[in-house]
Formats: sequence, structure tokens, C-alpha cells
Amino acid sequence: MTDSLTQAYSDGKTFTRPRSGCGVRFTPSFRSARTASCGKAGTRIVTDGGRTRSVQKGASAVTTTFRVAAASLSAASLVLAGCSSSTTDDAPTTGSADGAITGEITVFAAASLKATFTELGSQFEAAHPGTTVTFTFAGSSDLVTQLTQGAPGDVFASADTANMTKAIDAGLIAGEPTNFATNTLTIVTPPDNPAGITSFADLATPGAKVVVCAPQVPCGSATAKLESATGVDITPVSEESAVTDVLGKVVAGEADAGLVYVTDASGAGDSVETVAFPESAQAVNTYPVAVLGESRNAAAARAFEDLLTGPEGRAVLEKAGFAAP
Repeated sequence: MTDSLTQAYSDGKTFTRPRSGCGVRFTPSFRSARTASCGKAGTRIVTDGGRTRSVQKGASAVTTTFRVAAASLSAASLVLAGCSSSTTDDAPTTGSADGAITGEITVFAAASLKATFTELGSQFEAAHPGTTVTFTFAGSSDLVTQLTQGAPGDVFASADTANMTKAIDAGLIAGEPTNFATNTLTIVTPPDNPAGITSFADLATPGAKVVVCAPQVPCGSATAKLESATGVDITPVSEESAVTDVLGKVVAGEADAGLVYVTDASGAGDSVETVAFPESAQAVNTYPVAVLGESRNAAAARAFEDLLTGPEGRAVLEKAGFAAP
């Protein structure tokens, strides 16, 4: 018996990997080769706004990405020594034979969930050794677009029910979504509040540089509802695709005020001044979560959903300022 296996690439060429599975995994759609993670340590990959960062956890974790030319794939034979884990390149990871939760899951989550989900991801990995949670954070409408265009994922958490409905209508969801949190808007200004904003109506003050979310984004939809309900017509200097971008412009001093979720304002701490307004109760966003129909690890995806909707998840969400659904 040899120490390696030769497998066919999509264009008919071949590559060689060790039987242990700790060799090279080629991803045709990205024309790249990626080594398997070896040992017990996991690797979290966080994609945020088109940028990907890889955080190694533990000395035994090995993850390397090689950019290769298509013409050289037939000669590829990269082997990492000292690895003992076993993987199957093309088969879904659905947990071990004894029912334990293992493997990788990818969670598509609204930008306003970044801090809480990152914390919950760490809890999930600690509770289920051998799992890795990868997050993609963006505006909910952008996430639906990515998923409908074929981006692989296991869990989708939206900042409103409208975008979850779009995902359901597109045939992306398995089963029924579960509502796990609610959120409302608040006003943030730089610490010195240069425009003297004290109310929602002040956002329409001529000359005030106000930043809001774009209408297709949940926080932008909530803003439009408030304008309609109050008769206040805001003329923003910028409409952003994610609530975190609105917050970023205020923190950077590029705007006099912005409309963000109370959770984002709380997370920003002393870098902003928060101006609460009673009208916000007229536009409450409900956050649903669901397992994706194309999930390659449905057991782990459901386990993450259970964590989120259970008492541990509720505690993390409440600490961040999310209200119960």
C-alpha cells in the first residue's frame, strides 16, 4: 500500500495527497490549493467586507494556502509531515459516527452580529472539540445575494425578517427560521456632538452631516419606517451597505451623526455619544436564523442554531443589548 492517493482534478489532471488527509486540497472555483488543518487545534477564518483573515489557534494547527497556476496542477504533490487527522476532500462533514458534533460550518450573519457571534463561535468550538466556525459578516441583503449566487454556507442569520423571506423564496432554507433577537435604532454622534443633535427631528437640520444605512439594508429599512412615521425627512450625506460602516464614519469624524442599532452604539463605548429617541420603538427589527438547505454539515449547523437560541446564546445577546424576540 502506498503512502499517498492520486485523485483527479476537474480538468482531468491529477494531484497527489497523503492517505492521512493532511496534504493538499484543491478548490477549482478559486484555483487554489489549501492544506488540511492537522492536529487538534482549529482555525477560525473570518470574512468581513471582502477581507479574509485566518487566526491560528494552538501550535499544532497548520493551514497554508498556495496560489497555483492551472497549468501546473498536474504536477502538484505537496505533503505535510507529522499530521494524524483524516479528511475526505469532497464529502460533507456531518459529525462523527457516535453522534458527536465535529467538522466545519460557515455562518453568514448580519454585520450587527459580529461581536456576539464571534463570542458564540468560541463557545461553540470549546463545547465541541474538533469543530471550526467560519463567519461571513455583511449587510443582510448582501448576504442573501452571495447565497443566491452559490456561496457555500451552513447557517444564515439576518437582521430582519424581510431578507430571511427572500432566502426562503429562493429555496435556500431548510425548515423554519427561528427568531432569536430584536434590535432598535439609536443616534450616535462624535463625543463632542458638533451639530448639537438631541432628537430624531434634529437629523433633518440643514447642514447636519448625517449618515444612514441604504434602504435595502435592515437598518436602512428601519430608518425609512421612522421617517414615514414621524414625518421627518433626512437628507443623508452617505448611505452605507452595513450598519458598521455608518458607525465607522461617525467614529472617524466624517459625519455629525448616524443612525445605528443600540447594540452597535453600546459596543462603541466612549468613541461616540448616544442620543436615544422614543420614536425608535416604531421600527423594531426582528432577527431570524435558519440552517441552509445546502449545508454540508447540517448536524453542526443545527447545534450552532441551538446554542444561539438557547440560554447561553440569550445571555451573550442580552449582554450586547439585544432584546428578546
